[in-house]
Amino acid sequence: MTTDPLPLLLDFLTGIGLDVREGEVPADSFLPGLRLVAGTLVVDRAALRWPGDLLHEAGHVATTPAALRATLDDRLADDPTVAHRGEAEASAWAWAALTRLGLPAELLFHAGGYHGHAAGLALTYAMGVYPGAAGLASAGMTRLGGADGYPRMLRWLRD
Repeated sequence: MTTDPLPLLLDFLTGIGLDVREGEVPADSFLPGLRLVAGTLVVDRAALRWPGDLLHEAGHVATTPAALRATLDDRLADDPTVAHRGEAEASAWAWAALTRLGLPAELLFHAGGYHGHAAGLALTYAMGVYPGAAGLASAGMTRLGGADGYPRMLRWLRD
């Protein structure tokens, strides 16, 4: 990809109502150039290594019920009492956003991510197998099947 996708990603995320701001991110952050502080995504342009990570982390925020978003931070602790906000749903949300924006799969599923499973995930989604999409549908964010089904979203943020 020759064009910097970050402006497009930032416009999309703020346009759907996510809190995103630019700022300094410490070198020891969980992802290079990216933090999550009180439900706000903080992006450090100079340190951001993989812009697609922004979509995945945004997926975690977007799939969290609105009343809980401000409690999110870098730890992204699992809460078994809140269904459909895990890794699979964040990845499915990110794929839907990537598709909506017309960006290539390797932006999201880059070689440095997904614990060595990026290529397999990219192939899985490209073949129309969507881990996490059922969780998004259960949360009322998309439908499964049909021309208007996933990866099209009914809403980008969970109520």
